[in-house]
Amino acid sequence: MGDIMENAFKMIGDLVKGLTGILIGVIALGVVAGIVFGESWFFGEVLGNLLAVVQTLGDNGIVGLLVAAILINLLR
Repeated sequence: MGDIMENAFKMIGDLVKGLTGILIGVIALGVVAGIVFGESWFFGEVLGNLLAVVQTLGDNGIVGLLVAAILINLLR
C-alpha cells in the first residue's frame, strides 16, 4: 500500500513540475514576443503584468523580498 501511495505522489509531483516548466516557457516566449512585436493579441500584455508583479513585491519591502526568495527557490 505504501508503494502505491509513494508512486502516486511521485507521479503528481512530476506532473506539477512538468506543467510548471511549460508555463515558464510560455511566459518567457510572451516576454520575447512582447519585446519584439509589442503587445500582441495572443500573449496580451505579459511585460506589463510582470512589471506590476515586480513592483508589488518591491512596494512590500522585506515581505516582498521574502516572497521573491521563496518563488525563486520553488522555481529551481
